[in-house]
Amino acid sequence: MIQLLHTPFHERTELLCQPKNWRRWAGYLVAGSYEMSLDREYWAIRNTAALIDVSPLMKYLITGVDAALLLNRVVTRDIDKLQVGQVYYTGWCDEDGKMIDDGTLSRLDETTYRLTSAEPSLRWLTMNAVGLELEITEITDSMAALSLQGPNSSSVLNRCCDNPVDEIKYFRLMHNELDGIPISISRTGYTGDLGYEIWIDAKDALPVWDALIAAGHDFGILPVGILAMDMARVEAGLFMIESDYTSSDHAWIKAQQSSPFELGLGWTVNLDKPGYFVGRPALAREQREGSTWKLMGLEVEWDGLEALFKDVGLPPQILSMAIRASLPVRSGKKQIGYVSTATWSPLLKKYIALAHLQKPYFEPGTNLRMEVTVQHHRQYAPARVVTLPFYEPEWKKR
Repeated sequence: MIQLLHTPFHERTELLCQPKNWRRWAGYLVAGSYEMSLDREYWAIRNTAALIDVSPLMKYLITGVDAALLLNRVVTRDIDKLQVGQVYYTGWCDEDGKMIDDGTLSRLDETTYRLTSAEPSLRWLTMNAVGLELEITEITDSMAALSLQGPNSSSVLNRCCDNPVDEIKYFRLMHNELDGIPISISRTGYTGDLGYEIWIDAKDALPVWDALIAAGHDFGILPVGILAMDMARVEAGLFMIESDYTSSDHAWIKAQQSSPFELGLGWTVNLDKPGYFVGRPALAREQREGSTWKLMGLEVEWDGLEALFKDVGLPPQILSMAIRASLPVRSGKKQIGYVSTATWSPLLKKYIALAHLQKPYFEPGTNLRMEVTVQHHRQYAPARVVTLPFYEPEWKKR
């Protein structure tokens, strides 16, 4: 029997998780939600402050004179341009230019970097580091991580940290102290809102959690599970590995693989950086020839959806959480793609989805039809292709 691990915050999250709807994430137990309904948790992300345990993220410390050389070899970004105190979002690919994983890369000092990933990456990093002068250390278990998201997140941190966080720019980080505990704070997150991620030694996890909850009381802070975060990340147009794309390491057939260009990450592929990196020839070819698939947004037309349910005497019925499921998308009678995650957006008052669409059907404004289930029967609701993200508040990068 597989024994799932507890995060460093489990003593707190176990008591707060009313529905006991635990989810499995990278071998750890995390709360799906803390309340019986997702409403308050979702609105904490969008209106106040949400505290999310993201400790299961895989974390690696890469240090040494050849650390940048290794990273330039495996990721698609130009590491020579990454400054101390800056964070990159990046993917890394196989030789065919198909995504293995994605995550954040922080430069902590001149020769030290911290990489996060969804899947174990130590073997891949080690294979590509042969002959280089560096050290790779997995710190997944020894480092706890919290995501503090929402418009009031900076106010919460300013109340309990030694130094104010107002000067942290988007995708930058700072070292700080919270009640005498050393932490690092990055202006990053997975909700598309103003937010920070807090990196802590695992032994200091509980006092940091308690301090943040206390400091956030006046700002409406709530512990939030991954189900509400799932809804927010779809609104933000952010995909999830093994839900919205399959790692090339796990794909059974080529049709299951995706390139950065197909996932809308062309901006992270730097073909101008010197030297070779894994997947470069294939990515250069795709950039020249164009992609045959693309991840886009779909907005379901409400009147058309309502009409399908009205035909059987029902009001529209949509789950109040994100659906990670493959749903066919058609143009006429031809299937031209599929939805990978769909959700009702409480903020936008729309039914939205992330969809993989074939050329030429991924052009914005294209009218398509998405599968929905109406009284146990498969129907198709009218939908329109839109660019991502669906939602991006002005204060996100402010």
